[in-house]
Amino acid sequence: MKIAVASGKGGTGKSTVSTNLAYLLSKTYKKVYLLDCDVEEPNCHIFLKPVFSFSEPVYVPVPQVNAEKCVQCGKCAEICQYNALAFVKGKVIVFPELCHGCGSCGLICPSGAITETGREVGVVESGFASGFNFIHGKSRIGEAMSPPLIKAVKKQADKEDFIIQILDCPPGTSCPVIAAVSGSDYVFMVTEPTPFGLYDLKLAVDVMRKIGLPFGIIINRSEENDNLIEDYAKSENIKILTKIPDSRAIAECYSRGELVLKHLPEFKEAFEPLINIIRERM
Repeated sequence: MKIAVASGKGGTGKSTVSTNLAYLLSKTYKKVYLLDCDVEEPNCHIFLKPVFSFSEPVYVPVPQVNAEKCVQCGKCAEICQYNALAFVKGKVIVFPELCHGCGSCGLICPSGAITETGREVGVVESGFASGFNFIHGKSRIGEAMSPPLIKAVKKQADKEDFIIQILDCPPGTSCPVIAAVSGSDYVFMVTEPTPFGLYDLKLAVDVMRKIGLPFGIIINRSEENDNLIEDYAKSENIKILTKIPDSRAIAECYSRGELVLKHLPEFKEAFEPLINIIRERM
């Protein structure tokens, strides 16, 4: 069972939901894994303080041009859809940061002048924390492409014998989100009852519907103006799974880098509906 925790915007509480949900699940199930796929700004480790036992760099293939073999046809630059290759004054120039590693340039090169070398995009680390397994990716500073690293995090998790995976996804609706939620059995969409929260939720819902994943809504920082989200959910026939109250105690716990349910067990009932959804689908 793979459960993705996503949102249309940052700051809605994805990591709060992901870490505490994994913690609560680990009380009932063995082999629970939490994957922090928000590789550009991973923060689950702040609350979990894991002990890492594995670390491995992640590379993406980029072209390397042998000038002696190059016949200066320029076909490699023509076929590249990402402008990672340029043909200027009879010379091929490579821009590694733009390369998506598709390999088209090497396939079309008539002289075999193009081979592949690796460019490090980040690191995958795994370990144990708070009663469950934890894996995250950390993107190299300045790295523009996160999907390869997200896929590496998921690949590392799939090597293990697991019962439940909780995937803390990047915010938004772009390629990193698609890479993270792909293959999930269900998506928890975390939002907040604000106009900005609603606007970005609509974008995220549209994406989930287009890729065909089942999902429900979690309202975080729930208060009197929840009708903003509730009216939209009702009009779109989307189930609201649970509400997490707007609590100063939760905010203080978060600011100290602590797991809410470990220090404030009275909020467990807000997470129980999510456990029930997982049990039903399992």
